[in-house]
Amino acid sequence: MACTGCFFPSNLQPSLLTITVPSITGVSTHSFSFIFVRASQRKFLIKAMSPTSILGNNNDGSESAAEFNWDELGFRLIPTDYMYVMKCAKEDKFSQGSLLPYGNIEMNPSAGIINYGQGLFEGLKAHRTEDGRILLFRPDENGQRMKRGADRMCMPSPSVDQFVNAVKQTVLANKRWVPPPGKGSLYIRPLLMGTGPVLGLGPAPEYTLLIYCSPVSSYFRTPLNLKVEDKLYRAISGSGGTGGIKSVTNYAPVYTATTDAKANGFSDVLFLDSATGKYIEEVSSCNVFIVKDNIICTPHIDGAILPGITRKSIIEIAIDLGYEVMERAVSVEEMLGADEMFCTGTAMIVNSVGSVTYKGTRVEYNTGPETLCAKLRATLVGIQTGCLEDTKSWTVNVK
Repeated sequence: MACTGCFFPSNLQPSLLTITVPSITGVSTHSFSFIFVRASQRKFLIKAMSPTSILGNNNDGSESAAEFNWDELGFRLIPTDYMYVMKCAKEDKFSQGSLLPYGNIEMNPSAGIINYGQGLFEGLKAHRTEDGRILLFRPDENGQRMKRGADRMCMPSPSVDQFVNAVKQTVLANKRWVPPPGKGSLYIRPLLMGTGPVLGLGPAPEYTLLIYCSPVSSYFRTPLNLKVEDKLYRAISGSGGTGGIKSVTNYAPVYTATTDAKANGFSDVLFLDSATGKYIEEVSSCNVFIVKDNIICTPHIDGAILPGITRKSIIEIAIDLGYEVMERAVSVEEMLGADEMFCTGTAMIVNSVGSVTYKGTRVEYNTGPETLCAKLRATLVGIQTGCLEDTKSWTVNVK
């Protein structure tokens, strides 16, 4: 049975419930009506009747704009107007979801995501172009990566088309929060979670896809100052672990290392492989590249390293520009002897590394507008924002 909307406990009686939602960051008050219908298998179906202004338009049809000082935009959560929710039982398939006002969600204390960390997340951005379009960057890649992660975590997942459509709906509903050109982007966070109750160790009986978003600016504004972590590890080396998927369980374990590093003046932490401690893998939430004599090297994808979409795009751009790119094991010693180093990720895009400290020894790298990092970043950002021709059909117009 295909699932639509949200399921509720079987002891609820069929009823009509109308909820009035107060003004959200200047948005007029809306009323939502919910119809609870008893269905087979003792579950309930919820239909949300969206307000006419759900696409962020004024009464005359013109587009509204968020009242916000975009020059003060940083990288922090700024709640927007709507989120997207779609639910599914373990043996079913995802179907149509709903746009709901952004806010807190209810969850059973024994939900799989809370008790056993059965969950994934993705991250992607929407950019506003100079001619008023809103572009997504390779959202199908995020959908495919979520599907791979769901298979590994024993969860059902939306199809790639469902994923992309849900992201589009979320962006359109919050389009007034997409920053003006050059001021930032709308960061989109899809979550896939085991939300059904489960006490024994095993997959949850019910799952939720939830998508919310927030306008953001640069994650880092200056070159990174990294510390190499040689005692704690981000992931199990090789293909048997979960380092290669965006499991929620991969991120909290880095907090000890990153908190200590930042307290000592570092930007972030570079983790090594857990098998030998001799090869670089990832920074806490991004991929890493080194450059030596104009040859680009990056750790190969082996199951411990996340296959970043920005990473993949930068490799393709570099090859198109005539550079040699090698995906292989990169030793600490090779990294310390590099001319240049940079990191890639959805949040930071492409960012130079200014220095790396390993066991008390600090090594500095080339930074600035003449570096290969700057050239690659300019090309990628140009494509993402519509300033350069997208010859690879990477961008998706949502407006």
